[in-house]
Amino acid sequence: MINIADELKQAGIGKVWTNEPLANHTTWRVGGPADLLIQPKDKESLLKALQIIHRHEIPWSVIGRGSNLLVRDGGIRGAVFKVAEGLSHCEFRGEEVCVGAGYSMIRLAVETGKMGLTGMEFAGGIPGTVGGAVYMNAGAHGSDLSRILIEAEILFANGECKVLSNDELSFSYRTSLLQKEKGIVLEARFQLRPGDRKQIAATLATNKDRRRQTQPLQMPCAGSVFRNPPNDHAGRLIEAAGLKGYQIGGAQVSEKHSNFIVNCGGATATDVLTLIEHVRSTILAKYGIDLHPEVLVVGEG
Repeated sequence: MINIADELKQAGIGKVWTNEPLANHTTWRVGGPADLLIQPKDKESLLKALQIIHRHEIPWSVIGRGSNLLVRDGGIRGAVFKVAEGLSHCEFRGEEVCVGAGYSMIRLAVETGKMGLTGMEFAGGIPGTVGGAVYMNAGAHGSDLSRILIEAEILFANGECKVLSNDELSFSYRTSLLQKEKGIVLEARFQLRPGDRKQIAATLATNKDRRRQTQPLQMPCAGSVFRNPPNDHAGRLIEAAGLKGYQIGGAQVSEKHSNFIVNCGGATATDVLTLIEHVRSTILAKYGIDLHPEVLVVGEG
């Protein structure tokens, strides 16, 4: 991998690491190393890097800012593309906004509000990137990304770039086409509406205060761990089962919000995975409901 890393550096791709601990790049602060971690400086560099990776027949995967992601302790073999600052442009076109995949969702919610555009308020507490939000159809406060997305540019595994419409991305609850067909989000275009700046700011502030009061934002975590089952809430079920505060190793069901698992210090990915499975089996045994994780689990044990 060192020779390939040197080739990428000589090509001016951007930042390149070898044997890099992904705990340094995830919000849970757990995870083993990536053989090769690549953070392209722009779209052209990403395309060039993918060509080099393909030429060497190296498997590859993608991360954003590492939220909603659990990397196993064995890490990830091959190359990992980190889509971050290099793809973080933002351009307003009337009531539409075109955004790079590496742009922060929280920042986007704030910036659109300052422009007097409404529709993005739900994203004010989503800690990931636009690319990750498209991949997961991220949502909160009764809305989600599919309600405002017009189209997204995707770089597929075969090296082909395509612009897919909202319908073509096959959105549903916390899922999209990209969970079936491997690709990298490059850019997304959103349709917003004119709104009152003060009202938008007030909504964002209210949501932020609610998160501070109900979520363990001061501790390493990855947001909601489980998808809500139909007509219920995962957090309610977990708390009702008496699991709030339950701990395995350094991983704990949050005392503040039962659908969050926090790293209390020194947690491993194995601790988190073991706790996830304990919660699932307990809820299944007590209520006959199989909770499905919302977080993406990747890498080797």
